[in-house]
Amino acid sequence: MMHTIDWEVGWSDNEHEPPSRWVPAVVPGAVQLDWAKAEHWDDHTYGENWRQYGWMEDKYWTYRARLHHPTLSEGERLFFISRGIDYHFTIRLNGIELIRQEGMFTPVELDITDQIHKGTEIEIVIEPAPKRVDAPISRSQADNSCKPAVSYGWDWHPRLIPLGIWDDTYLVIRPNTHIIACEVFYDLNDTMDQVEVNLKASFNHVVSGELIWKLIAPNHETVFERSCDLSSNTCTLNFSIDQPELWWPHDHGEQSLYTSEVYIKSSLDSQPSAERYRQRIGFRKVRLVMHEGAWKEPSSFPKSRSNPPITLEINGRNIFCKGTNWVHPSIFPGTITTENYRVLLDLAKAANMNMLRIWGGGIVNKESFFEHCDEMGLMVWQEFPLACNLYPDSPAYLKVLDQESRSIITRLRKHTSVVLWCGGNELFNAWSRMTDQSLPLRLLNANCYELDPKTPFIMTSPLDGMGHGHYMFQYSPTEDVLQAMPKAQNTAYTEFGVPSPSSVEQLKSFIPLDELFPPKPGTSWESHHAFNALSENMWLMADQIEHYFGPYETLEQLVECGQLLQSEGYKCIYEEARRQKPRCSMALNWCYNEPWPTAANNSIVSWPAKPKPSYYAVQASCRPILASLRLPKFEWKADEWFEPELWLLNDSPNHVQTGRMEAYMTLGSGDRQLLLTWDYASLAPNENRRGPTARYLIPDLDSMRITLELIVADKPEWNSVYTVLLKGNDQRRRISSSNLNFN
Repeated sequence: MMHTIDWEVGWSDNEHEPPSRWVPAVVPGAVQLDWAKAEHWDDHTYGENWRQYGWMEDKYWTYRARLHHPTLSEGERLFFISRGIDYHFTIRLNGIELIRQEGMFTPVELDITDQIHKGTEIEIVIEPAPKRVDAPISRSQADNSCKPAVSYGWDWHPRLIPLGIWDDTYLVIRPNTHIIACEVFYDLNDTMDQVEVNLKASFNHVVSGELIWKLIAPNHETVFERSCDLSSNTCTLNFSIDQPELWWPHDHGEQSLYTSEVYIKSSLDSQPSAERYRQRIGFRKVRLVMHEGAWKEPSSFPKSRSNPPITLEINGRNIFCKGTNWVHPSIFPGTITTENYRVLLDLAKAANMNMLRIWGGGIVNKESFFEHCDEMGLMVWQEFPLACNLYPDSPAYLKVLDQESRSIITRLRKHTSVVLWCGGNELFNAWSRMTDQSLPLRLLNANCYELDPKTPFIMTSPLDGMGHGHYMFQYSPTEDVLQAMPKAQNTAYTEFGVPSPSSVEQLKSFIPLDELFPPKPGTSWESHHAFNALSENMWLMADQIEHYFGPYETLEQLVECGQLLQSEGYKCIYEEARRQKPRCSMALNWCYNEPWPTAANNSIVSWPAKPKPSYYAVQASCRPILASLRLPKFEWKADEWFEPELWLLNDSPNHVQTGRMEAYMTLGSGDRQLLLTWDYASLAPNENRRGPTARYLIPDLDSMRITLELIVADKPEWNSVYTVLLKGNDQRRRISSSNLNFN
């Protein structure tokens, strides 16, 4: 039985000075939010309010609580459990130090039975945010710790460094004899028709009795029940299952999950222990493989591998990974709930995504995130907390990284959805300057091999062959994304972006009215990342909006035009990446969501969970089967030959029968014209089909848009719609809200 704890918190300037004031604390949470609530501060997401939190990162914060002794029966023990304390902390009981730890991803479990009495006081002292002493005020301050670097400031995250108890923390009563470790492992054979299932359990001491292990099938029927006597501190049990139900990504099959249940039945007690260990298990085999034709590269000497493997194979089937880069959905991870995860993950699945890259600059998500992904068939690419820094080979850093990475691996390896480990983000480049000889990466590789050898590992993203960027609609003064993408030939697109402003409603919720329009640097627009996030115009990109649409006169026009560019840009990249398979096997945009409200960003879901128009564009482009257009460019003029190319894209495990596709064009509000009809042949599973090219001489019309529709006979769910610009007489005319099309 779990018992909650009532906490309060205060700050001081050094570890040995007690706080002069205590305020109520919410756990899990963050010290900044507790203090802000006590001081009646306004919401940190509004305007420039976040700036008043800066001083807190350099203080010592102490949590304290009175532990009211729960009644223990004979043979019971009382444990203090915390799943996560951020970041460097000491735990004391009645003034006696029990543990000192660095690292927020390693849980704490302390048997305090013999130290407690009525009125016992527990304290958790949290040190200031870790910073390399000689580093500038930037993310490089985090390069000697395992603290997520994003909190030190990023182009979509303010410098606001959370501290505190960020995951579930409680007291629990356990029987005197209890399980201290319990996990199920399995070995699925190559033909995937038999699986060897193994249970490994250990106990705190030897006692007379037995351990009971049951495995329950997805249909809730018991597959088997086994027992093991407790004559030693460990127990290993095995069982073989024929024709197991397999776990698949949601767009390729069922998410069959078995349930392992383990408990102790002591000979001293006629009743089995109430303490049960449950684990959901999905049987699947995962590999990273070379793409078709990869072994022919390079064609000249020296003969060596050209590009590392990045095609994901699940249960012997190549999977095209359509997804996104996930960032934690709150500046303060302690506030993230299972419902927050569920809402965002439901949206991801509804957008036809099957993979989430958990970016290395952020946190390793809480347990419920992975439970949801297991159940929903969303694959997880999990990175360790290294990003955009030169992490050292020093023994002190490696010691903490070893501890933290082992905790992360052992917690997550049981989750079927975790299909790929990665050392971290952007480590093999000019600003990080790490290599595959860097000891932190060699350590992570070794730990993944030791603790989870059947899950693939890569050193960093990107690797050679991957596309990582670009992050805007216009690639150069003479080339847009529609022109650039067909020239790319990458094995995966692991980051790409097209920014847009947030909705008008969203902007009004956090930008003061007197700053709202026009957008200006030096205001809340800038601190919410519209200006000077990476360069002067990022991420609002107002110069590009004006290039295509002319000067904007209202906030509504700015938002509408920017969101149209984002929608059409993302359509182009996702669909072009799919056209480039089998060489390409992955398209993951930067990024999916936000940790706080941004004025402009590459995200497709605004904070906390509000889809932008581009979300629906991505949703359409990630459908397993769809009619697709390869458009030569976005901006057109009268007397140019318009020549779009028809495609049918199929990433599904299903055959596609022969059929008919029709392409229609509408100029402005004019008549809808049939451009082309295509009778396509059947497609094999996971196969695309390139169709004919339409040709149309664009007339000189007083219009600002061309709408293209692809209609598939008897398959309306495959239909697609695109919008491009028409500049009659070379005059830019604004797209009005009535003419916008985000489908």
